Amino acid sequence: MLRRRLNRLFGGDEGRVHSRTIYVGHKSCPPNEAYIPPKFCDNKIVSSKYTVWNFLPKNLFEQFRRIANFYFLIIFLVQVIVDTPTSPVTSGLPLFFVITVTAVKQGYEDWLRHKADREVNEYRVSVLEDGRRIRKMSAKIKVGDIVEVEEDETFPCDLILLQSSRDDGTCFVTTASLDGESNHKTHYTVADLESDLQYLSATIECEQPQPDLYKFVGRMHIYRNSQEPDVRSLGPENLLLKGANLKNTQKICGVAVYTGMETKMALNYQGKSQKRSAVEKSINAFLLVYLFILVSKALVCTTLKYVWQSKHDEPWYNEKTQKERDTNQYLKMFTDFLSFMVLFNFIIPVSMYVTVEMQKFLGSFFITWDKDFFDPEIQEGALVNTSDLNEELGQVEYIFTDKTGTLTQNNMEFIECCIDGFQYKHGDGSSELDGFCVTDGPVNKIQQKAGREREELFLRALCLCHTVQVKESTKHRQDQIDQIDQIDQVDGLGVDQAFLDPPQKEMGFIASSPDEIALVKGAMRYGFTFLGLESKNMKILNRNKDVETYELLHVLNFDPVRRRMSVMVRSKTGEILLFCKGADSSIFPQVRQEEVETIRMHVERNATEGYRTLCVAYKHLSAQEYARADADLREARLALQDREEKLMAVYNRVETDMILIGATAVEDQLQDEAAQTMEALQGAGMKVWVLTGDKMETAKSTCYACGLFKKNTELLELTLRTLEDGGRSREERLHDLLLEYHKKAVQDAPPVKLGITRSWSVAGHDYGFIIDGASLSMVLSSSSEPNSRRYKNLFLQICQNCTAVLCCRMAPLQKAQIVKLVKNSKGNPITLSIGDGANDVSMILEAHVGIGIKGKEGRQAVKNSDYAIPKLKHLKKLLLAHGHLYYVRIAHLVQYFFYKNLCFILPQFLYQFFCGYSQQPLYDAAYLTMYNICFTSMPILAYSLLEQHICIEVLLEHSTLYRDIAKNAMLRWKLFLYWTALGVFHGLVFFFGVRFLFSNPALQDNGQVFGNWSYGTIVFTVLVFTVTLKLALDTRHWTWINHFVIWGSLAFYVFFSFFWGGIIWPFLKHQRLYFVFANMLSSVSAWLVIILLILLSLLPEILFVVLRKPRGPHARQKKSSAGDPQSPQSTDRPLLTRTFSDESNTII
Repeated sequence: MLRRRLNRLFGGDEGRVHSRTIYVGHKSCPPNEAYIPPKFCDNKIVSSKYTVWNFLPKNLFEQFRRIANFYFLIIFLVQVIVDTPTSPVTSGLPLFFVITVTAVKQGYEDWLRHKADREVNEYRVSVLEDGRRIRKMSAKIKVGDIVEVEEDETFPCDLILLQSSRDDGTCFVTTASLDGESNHKTHYTVADLESDLQYLSATIECEQPQPDLYKFVGRMHIYRNSQEPDVRSLGPENLLLKGANLKNTQKICGVAVYTGMETKMALNYQGKSQKRSAVEKSINAFLLVYLFILVSKALVCTTLKYVWQSKHDEPWYNEKTQKERDTNQYLKMFTDFLSFMVLFNFIIPVSMYVTVEMQKFLGSFFITWDKDFFDPEIQEGALVNTSDLNEELGQVEYIFTDKTGTLTQNNMEFIECCIDGFQYKHGDGSSELDGFCVTDGPVNKIQQKAGREREELFLRALCLCHTVQVKESTKHRQDQIDQIDQIDQVDGLGVDQAFLDPPQKEMGFIASSPDEIALVKGAMRYGFTFLGLESKNMKILNRNKDVETYELLHVLNFDPVRRRMSVMVRSKTGEILLFCKGADSSIFPQVRQEEVETIRMHVERNATEGYRTLCVAYKHLSAQEYARADADLREARLALQDREEKLMAVYNRVETDMILIGATAVEDQLQDEAAQTMEALQGAGMKVWVLTGDKMETAKSTCYACGLFKKNTELLELTLRTLEDGGRSREERLHDLLLEYHKKAVQDAPPVKLGITRSWSVAGHDYGFIIDGASLSMVLSSSSEPNSRRYKNLFLQICQNCTAVLCCRMAPLQKAQIVKLVKNSKGNPITLSIGDGANDVSMILEAHVGIGIKGKEGRQAVKNSDYAIPKLKHLKKLLLAHGHLYYVRIAHLVQYFFYKNLCFILPQFLYQFFCGYSQQPLYDAAYLTMYNICFTSMPILAYSLLEQHICIEVLLEHSTLYRDIAKNAMLRWKLFLYWTALGVFHGLVFFFGVRFLFSNPALQDNGQVFGNWSYGTIVFTVLVFTVTLKLALDTRHWTWINHFVIWGSLAFYVFFSFFWGGIIWPFLKHQRLYFVFANMLSSVSAWLVIILLILLSLLPEILFVVLRKPRGPHARQKKSSAGDPQSPQSTDRPLLTRTFSDESNTII
């Protein structure tokens, strides 16, 4: 006892540093010891980011970590400190607007998190204290409390199950809120506990909190009188997770082991790593260019100012003060440089970041609102988990897809089985017997080799080797007959009508995998029915309608490394059997080799036909063998450290020298429109790689069915089978094969014209590449580093020249490695991963864009994805339509923002050459402030949300249009330079056109001349109208929203100018624009110049629009619209009044 206490204090036992000790019910153990309550966190959940006190400083700190915001903060401070030509308001107000909008958005989102936390923390729960049942708030639960939970309630923290209302000591749980799985999972109470928990004296030792939902290691010490404590192992089957719901169980009692932010649910609540889109990287590159232009302008003006001053006397109207004369020359030059930086700083578009954020956030709703993504089967549509990558959907070059549940439906149907090499196929008039066709009849009469005993042993294995639960509900007898009618006659084995009579129950099965249910239903077809598990006893109904009972001794759980699972059962006669099922690659090495060949032929044939295959084996265990295995399993399950490794070692030791009985074939049907979707994606120039853990033959047949492999596709295979051919070492063979395939697919391949793929080329040879997990490991981790690098390069070049790649027998980590390898290859192609299961999470997180399928393998993939869709077929519209449009919209937004700000600042720069470089601003401070916030912001936001330069139907019909925007085509330097040149041209026209007007000294009827503020106002008016009308000319899809914001922005500018200059504002020291705008418009010359300069600026654009000839799908679209009254383009409504929903099925 003393040693145990010292161990607890100083951590001297196994892994005690990494474990915690919990006192059940807060009682000292043993009872005569002093109880010192350990310190654990409370059960309060905090998912919010801010508090009332830290919101302002923390939010400001996070926002000013952004380079653009920090830059404008510096500019604002320079304006406040240094005597600059513009008011601090001109940069302070836009910055304040940006910071405020972002802060309000983030504050609202955090308020919603606070609200959700409060609901969870104030939820009332039942806790047992000193034999009494009291109600308290969930936040006040402490580690060690015994909590009572009733049916359909949610577990308030992580609990160890101590007591259940069910007789067999189990309870059923759904974990939909954790991993999306709606299936009922069975959890077990700790064995041999007191019925009255008030008298329970026990401690729990378990691992420290960690986020893995499916792992838990612990043990319970139960103290009775003065005896040595009984020790029970604790695993994930005893742990009830916070957030899960209790089902089909009246109530349970459990002890709290992890609370609050230490629960597994809270530890899994973390933001995914930030993914940056290619557009964001382009913005940063363009920003550097414009920053260089800004610094250059400031340097030029500073230099020319002092050159001009050295040649001219000091003007009488602008004499320097004594303080200015006494200032250090270099300091004065530096302050002048800063002043010019401030004067020209509007060339950097700070408001662009807010507009981009709003465009992404609001644009993501079009995906969730799209009715085409709604799936009536699951009553759900698409889900957007992050809106930062909308435009990346239009840039995908490589697609990595899972097979099961993604390309296929994960809807398993039992097709056939093989016993001792003999085929048993349901529903056929004949059976194949090792190549011979025989008439159907009673199986044991036809297939003498198999024999009735072997058949029944195989069917018992299917009925016993699983983790299926039976869910029963009483129904009418006719319903029962209808359901079981399909198994009435199977291979000559009739189902006795007596079987359908007294119970009148419909049997439903619940399992974590659809495969297991398919196998249990398959056994039913042949006369063996699994009745359920009661108190560790498994009951099955055999062909003779006798109930057989087997005691379940141990379950050796399935894991992706072993790729098999086993059960140990004891029959009524005392015979102990081990039944095992798993993949052929994991079963064949564990059985007697003389039996393998008879089964292998059927397994390979079934795999070639696209079926999922499992092999079944068994083993008789003697009393001594079982006793040793039982002791080893119990010891391993009590270990706190390396429990999984120790269990794996025991499993592998027990699952040896087994006898192979047969194999099963289960069909997983293709997803709807899988082949059409793959064809469209390949036509769009994307390369599809299938990454699956399934065997090669099955995956290969799926690829053929999907159209990824064609009949004329030459397959290049790099698997263990090809590596072992030739009698040489695997390393040498790998080297030779890679060189051979590289020569064939890369060196000898004819050059392909740009934009042409195999779907459209008549000549040329198609290659498909197949690799398995073992070969991939050799490629990625060769014995020598130079070889490894060379193998990776050869492997990548081969794959990139193949039309499709199949990677089979992949572990989840290998899937991520493949994605990372391609993602980091030359050119950094944009990658997309799509999957539906937890084993796909690693590749979903690794890719640039991760797509989750709302399938039947839980929702882990959905929770970790960037976007989620119900079916694979929805990927086509997501990429070809939404992705294409999002990219075009945001690319135009970025280019337009830089263009309009260059138009804005260039006249200001040119003005310095005519005012002695005196830093005199051309525009009024109000115009400087409002230009990006009000006058030009809304039209481009509306454009970036609603523009459809090509309608959605045409984009889906002509997948090749996707290639037009590939490789970030609309944000390349060539186009960026075009927009920059356009901005320079417009800026020159604005400035020198107005200067030409001012060459006439008398512009008003009364002979008065215009001043410098009139000059700037005319330039600004031409500027606002030109950039807005330029966007109107670029708009192809007009809606009432576009009309409202474009014409409304222009009207607002005119109204604001009249209003701002028409009133004497008491808070302004200098009212520079007083009646300037009204006087300007009173001049006919000003009107004429404004109209002429706008037309002159837009003339090239107008000519381009008028003279442009329609090409490609655009022309076909117009022709079809003219000829087809049902065409979506030929509506009776005028073009200008059409809305976004007219062009798609999107709801607004």
